[in-house]
Amino acid sequence: MDYKDNIELRVLLLAIYKKENDENFQDVLKMMDNNRVFDLKTGKQFIKELKEMNFLTDDSLTFLGIEEAKKVELEFKID
Repeated sequence: MDYKDNIELRVLLLAIYKKENDENFQDVLKMMDNNRVFDLKTGKQFIKELKEMNFLTDDSLTFLGIEEAKKVELEFKID
């Protein structure tokens, strides 16, 4: 799956970047599921893909992930 063409994957990365300190990846996935962005099974696959792209470790964003999340944030900003 191509990262640049998958808006759900980019939104998930941004949501992880914006999550509260007391939240974990599972909390973010549940929020996405509750808002019907995607289901938990798909979210777990997206987490796996983000880890394979070296954007995530087991419990946090990597420096590469932070930089990419900042780019995604700018994409969604309205001037």
